[in-house]
Amino acid sequence: MTDQYAVIGHPIQHSKSPWIHTEFAKQCGEALEYSLLESPIDGFESTVKQFIRDGGKGLNVTMPFKQEAWNMADQLSEYAKLSGAVNTLTFNADGSIHGDNTDGPGLVYDLTENQQTSLEGKRILLLGAGGAVRGVIRPFLDQKPSHVHIVNRTASKAEDLAQLFAQYGDISGGGYDDLSEQGAFDVIVNGTASSITGDLPPIPKSVLAENCHAYDMMYGAEPTVFERWCSENGAGSVSGGLGMLVEQAAVSFNIWRSKKPDTAPVLDALMKSL
Repeated sequence: MTDQYAVIGHPIQHSKSPWIHTEFAKQCGEALEYSLLESPIDGFESTVKQFIRDGGKGLNVTMPFKQEAWNMADQLSEYAKLSGAVNTLTFNADGSIHGDNTDGPGLVYDLTENQQTSLEGKRILLLGAGGAVRGVIRPFLDQKPSHVHIVNRTASKAEDLAQLFAQYGDISGGGYDDLSEQGAFDVIVNGTASSITGDLPPIPKSVLAENCHAYDMMYGAEPTVFERWCSENGAGSVSGGLGMLVEQAAVSFNIWRSKKPDTAPVLDALMKSL
């Protein structure tokens, strides 16, 4: 029987993951099937267990189940342990479940390789303090930036996150109110859901350093409100999260199949399809 993989979420019909992983499999000469798996909001664990019984080898996990996936895993990678969220589950032959978080490595690779934006020695601003941001903090700090600042509408959430990761690098947290006192940043990442609703996080122009790279974890056919605002206010370059989507998928594929696909043609085709 062909090895089975899927992406699980609610809703899930919009996901591009099956197409991405099918392209990776063709490229690497791997025989596998990758499908969409919709789970009821209150039925994640039972849906996963049924998938395992049906011979499933691994799952990508998307909203809103990343925390539940974290709880389900018997072993967690270092990145997953700290982020409190899992987006990649591997079902081992001995019945155990391994959880990983590939979002951070995917974003870092997209920034450093695809966007040619070095993070070493840079001042980085992360907008938001939810699961999306939590998953990328440790991979960012591993790049040895000079400072990372997390900002959130509820300042205490950002401060708590900064404290949690303080042992890995120079990091602080706070609210939007005192952001103008923080100076300018070389890299700004929007990890809030504001782009879905077409809203802009309340950031002052003063946060944009000269040649600043602005990155939105969301993506669409058109630049997001955040990308447009940054471009209009002097950012050196902007990008959306499509590269992160493809790169985190490549890390997952490598975990499952021990092969690193070439992401460039896949990303290129996706951009054209948008």
